[in-house]
Parts: sequence; structure tokens; C-alpha cells
Amino acid sequence: MVQPVSDEELRGYAGKTLQPSQWHEITQDQIDGFAEVTGDHQFIHVDPVRAAEGPFGATIAHGFLTLSLLASLMPSDWPELEDPGLSINYGLDKVRFLQPVVVNSRVRVQTKILSVTEKRPREFRIRSQKTMEIEGNDKPAYIAIQLALLIGKNC
Repeated sequence: MVQPVSDEELRGYAGKTLQPSQWHEITQDQIDGFAEVTGDHQFIHVDPVRAAEGPFGATIAHGFLTLSLLASLMPSDWPELEDPGLSINYGLDKVRFLQPVVVNSRVRVQTKILSVTEKRPREFRIRSQKTMEIEGNDKPAYIAIQLALLIGKNC
């Protein structure tokens, strides 16, 4: 659930670590569906028998599949303006894939807001560090710097 905040409260989110997202299981059906959509049918993703003989012992999720989960693995205390107009994905500054996500793993995203910049009145750019954790692993799947725009209705 998003947290409605005033413009001033939003500015105070810089440096704040938010609640981790819910856990999400990566299934072979999701991996296969992503392969269909993107045309990336590399065996390490879609051939469980052949992938079992490889370095990870099973299929792994596409890096971009795990990255696309940022849209749904939001923290429950993500801020939203009190009179929200739009929340827009503004892009990524940096992404590093550090650990493959093996099929049937559970993942979640930890968010730290790095900065809140008012670009124009009632238009804020949120720069946040997103770390995808893999249950039972010390090393994350990735660390990404994501940008979002929060725009108030009366902007």
C-alpha cells in the first residue's frame, strides 16, 4: 500500500530505506513466457534437462525478467503525493546483475531512496537503489538505480 505524503514529507524520504517487497517465486512458466515474449530461448532458461548439466544445476531466469519485476515488487511504504496525478517509470541509471536466479527461487526487492529532486513545482524525481534479494543467498541477484517521477494533479 502506498503512503500518501505532502510535498515536504516527500522531500524527507531521501536516505530512507523502505520495507522490503513481498516474496515472489520465479517459476519455469514465467521464464518460458518471458522467452516467448522476448524471443530469448537460450537453453539455460528454457531447457531444464540441458540446463541441469550446466553450472547452475537448473534453468535460470532471464536477467531482464527479474528486472521487470520491479514494477510489481514495490515496497508497501512507497510514497505517493496526497493528490497523485501520475507515477512514471523514468528509467535506470545503472544495473549490475550479480547472481543468477535459479528456477523456483523466491526473490524480493529492498528499496533505499537515494534522492528526491523537485524538477518543477509538484513534479519530483525519485532516485532509488533497488536490490533484488534471493531467499537463502547472501549475494543479491542485482543492484539497480531506478528513477521514477511523481507528478501531482495540479502540476
